[in-house]
Amino acid sequence: MIGQLWLFFTFVILILSLITKSAPLFLIALLFFLAGGIARIWDHYSLHRVEYHRHLSSHRVFFGEEVKMEVEVSNRKPLPLPWLQVSDEIPKEVLLSKGLADFSLEYQVLNNYFSINWYHKIKRRYTIQCPHRGYLVFGKTQLNSGDVFGFFTRYKEIDARDYLIVYPKIVPLEKLGIPSRQPLGEIRTTNHLFQDPVLTMGIREYQSGDAMKTIHWKSTARTGRLQTKIFEPTTTVDMGIFLDVRTVKPPNWGVIPEKLELAIVAAASMANEAINERYRVGLYVNQNNPDSPDLIRIMPNRQPEQLKRILEALASIKPMQTTPIEKLVVTESRNLPWGSTLVVITAVPTEALLSVLLRMKRVGRKVVLITIGNHEEISTVGLTTYRINEDIGWEKMEVMSLGTHR
Repeated sequence: MIGQLWLFFTFVILILSLITKSAPLFLIALLFFLAGGIARIWDHYSLHRVEYHRHLSSHRVFFGEEVKMEVEVSNRKPLPLPWLQVSDEIPKEVLLSKGLADFSLEYQVLNNYFSINWYHKIKRRYTIQCPHRGYLVFGKTQLNSGDVFGFFTRYKEIDARDYLIVYPKIVPLEKLGIPSRQPLGEIRTTNHLFQDPVLTMGIREYQSGDAMKTIHWKSTARTGRLQTKIFEPTTTVDMGIFLDVRTVKPPNWGVIPEKLELAIVAAASMANEAINERYRVGLYVNQNNPDSPDLIRIMPNRQPEQLKRILEALASIKPMQTTPIEKLVVTESRNLPWGSTLVVITAVPTEALLSVLLRMKRVGRKVVLITIGNHEEISTVGLTTYRINEDIGWEKMEVMSLGTHR
């Protein structure tokens, strides 16, 4: 706009100089034309060979930790840039230790201003605090620059995104009245011996009662007598953690963020504790994956990366239910071994959910219900039930106490 007005006034001065036959006005018009031409050329090449990079020191951090962000601008041409504005889309969930940011609907916009010489590079570093868990996206970057006079402005958008996963908070579990070496209370089982069908110790002769699937057919064919595989004993116990993202009792709609975050902290802390206790832990959430139509489903495993997978899934959770928790428990429990422990964490223990859990308990399933907040009106007779009090906010919680329902 300014450039167009500049050309308009230059044209007016030129016409006046011709009408009045004024040499000074003609020289001024000529100077204006030269300045406008230089400004046009400067603007045209202002963002040519300008490179911008954004780098995060880590792409995975825990709640409350900090991450370093470095921005780098390079001007790789013989034309200096007297001014350059760089606007970065930064997630609203993070806090910047310095720098001014404007808030939009989805992001906060970090604006940086530079003056760069020819063939010069500038770096700036920021400390980003992560007070919220989540799967965070650092969005597009817009570069604005132009001529030295400020008549013309040129824009360039860089769609290079960075991702930051902030894991949920993890706190130690403390069961009231139960020794700390068994923090899961009744969830903890004694070391029952099972046979691991993957690990074979040897072969012996068939005995009455041996399952047909354990017969070693190659050895049987070689010896002419039935031979049975001998499996290594194992104490591995499976645990399926079922997380309900509902926070308001149906048919009402809405979200109570504090309860949801407390439930997620409980699930993360339970998974961490159980894996340390050598459980094979899985996670099931009544919500779809952020990048697929499938429900969040992580089968029990004891691989070193299992806790990382569970925490990443918990970090991505939004306050949106896809399927009722009772339906999820019924469906997914069929895929869990019979000796598994089913841990259900919910802020809304409905009659439908309690009915499903009691039915599973009666047929021999190991079921544990963990409720978030006070639910004095519910009846949990026959169920192993714990309650996590919401009097202390999850941000300030240092130890999670599992109180029993009365």
